[in-house]
Amino acid sequence: MDGISNGVLGGMGLVQEITGEDLRQMFILAASILEDNKAGVNALNVFPVPDGDTGTNMSLTLASAVREMEKVPGDGVGQLAQAAALGSLMGARGNSGVILSQILRGFARGLDGLVRAGAREMAWALQEGVHVAYKAVMKPTEGTILTVAREAARVAVEGARRGLNLREVLTQAYEEAERTLALTPEMLPILKKNGVVDAGGKGLVYILSGFLSFLRGAVGVAPAEARVAEFEFTEELADIKNPYDTEFFIRGEAIPVEEVREKLGGMGDSLIVVGTPDLVKVHIHTQNPGQVLDYCLKAGELTQIEIKNMRDQHEELKERATGGRIEPASGLRPKTTLVISSNREDQAAREDRGQDEVQEIGLVAVASGQGIADTFRSLGAHGIVAGGQTMNPSTQEILQVVEALPYDRVVVLPNNKNIVLTAEQAGHLSGKKVKVVPTRSIPQGLAALLSWRHDLNLEANLDRMRGAAEAVKTGEVTYAIRNSGFQNGKIAEGDILGLIDGEIAVTGQDTGDVLLRLVETMVEPEVAIVTVFYGEMVEREHAAELEDRLKTRFPELEIEMHYGGQPIYYFLVSVE
Repeated sequence: MDGISNGVLGGMGLVQEITGEDLRQMFILAASILEDNKAGVNALNVFPVPDGDTGTNMSLTLASAVREMEKVPGDGVGQLAQAAALGSLMGARGNSGVILSQILRGFARGLDGLVRAGAREMAWALQEGVHVAYKAVMKPTEGTILTVAREAARVAVEGARRGLNLREVLTQAYEEAERTLALTPEMLPILKKNGVVDAGGKGLVYILSGFLSFLRGAVGVAPAEARVAEFEFTEELADIKNPYDTEFFIRGEAIPVEEVREKLGGMGDSLIVVGTPDLVKVHIHTQNPGQVLDYCLKAGELTQIEIKNMRDQHEELKERATGGRIEPASGLRPKTTLVISSNREDQAAREDRGQDEVQEIGLVAVASGQGIADTFRSLGAHGIVAGGQTMNPSTQEILQVVEALPYDRVVVLPNNKNIVLTAEQAGHLSGKKVKVVPTRSIPQGLAALLSWRHDLNLEANLDRMRGAAEAVKTGEVTYAIRNSGFQNGKIAEGDILGLIDGEIAVTGQDTGDVLLRLVETMVEPEVAIVTVFYGEMVEREHAAELEDRLKTRFPELEIEMHYGGQPIYYFLVSVE
């Protein structure tokens, strides 16, 4: 707390400048406040279904930023802001997390090279954050976090120009953010219809309140080191070609980021090289960590070096695994939700065909539920990122699966509208050619994968996958988490809901009844196949009974019922 310069905390004194340590503490407090209020942000879902995860995504993204800030020694605001940008970039989850990471990227650009920052510098950094975030979103929508950020930054710049001190500038920015947030229902009709403000904007208000609270003398608690991670143990993981998980930062001037990425590409796999000419984060799985470190020493000073033997980790995790879930333990930090399927038969077949270039494309799918993941593998997916609704994977989790595959070109199926931006961000960070097919649901992802043809090139396959995904109608059966309105009726908390392509179509009290009525609504004359995946909350016997009822009701259709194991949704329905 002593780092705040020329100011008196908690009183009416001026706050003229902050140091890097002050900035670190501001982020810690903001992350703490957001974590405490994430449930309220999640509840600002326009539909009363249990998939609101904006608060969780923003909280995890900001927590990742704080963890990177804690790794970086030094007291310059520019250095600390850059670390926050890197951390949020790799830890970004969901659309809100990606947008937040872009705001922080621009924020870091505005503070680049500074040791201390005053009102003008902070206001400019907020403005740069808005500029970068707007550029990152293809079709910005007013009434969202972008609008709230823009108006807060505008007022901050105006206040700085009038000569206000830092605390006054941030006070005005925070108050303007609150005013703008209250207006978001007038900008987005769907918010007004459901009686909520924008969730991402609300999250940003909490972050600004954390910054301001620190300047007023409050303190925060750093976020937890790691969350629960998921692993699948396979023979491939036990027989690791590059066993040393090596991670560190390079600090210096004019670091040739692309050159470092290209050179390290021949020293291992699962390579991640991200950052700026001043600060670069490196992650690689290698046989020779010394060789990697020796090369990178030529580019700058190495800090925060971590080297782990993954064979030892694998054995420890295997002993402690219960039901596929691992609790973080002292000295062992699961970094990703990583499942790699090597598909050895496919690889052998490619070798027999002389490594035909058309075949050298990796396929990655995001999936939640063991049955659904197994289905994607059976259809040819080489890598599975565990995640989906309410558990969106981070940029780093997707990136590590992409980088671990033995392919220079990779196609990613996010299978959730809230994961598309994260997948695209992972693709931008990869040294490989990564294409994202914007599948918005599991049925769309499966249809896209089924359309893949090994005799076609990448672009032709991408066209086929996009077309196949758009041709599928997706149904979901879940439950209401709060009272709400629905067309001319009302929805009560606990009601069973049937959705078609994300819109509520039927409601009821019984999951089976809602499923049958949902399928009836979805089936049209041209439909031939109905596929249903039942979730972890459904008993096998009940699923079999419902399959019989569907076959009796639709004898002319091909009905398939499969175990999906997905959380949140009793049933996922695909109609083709």
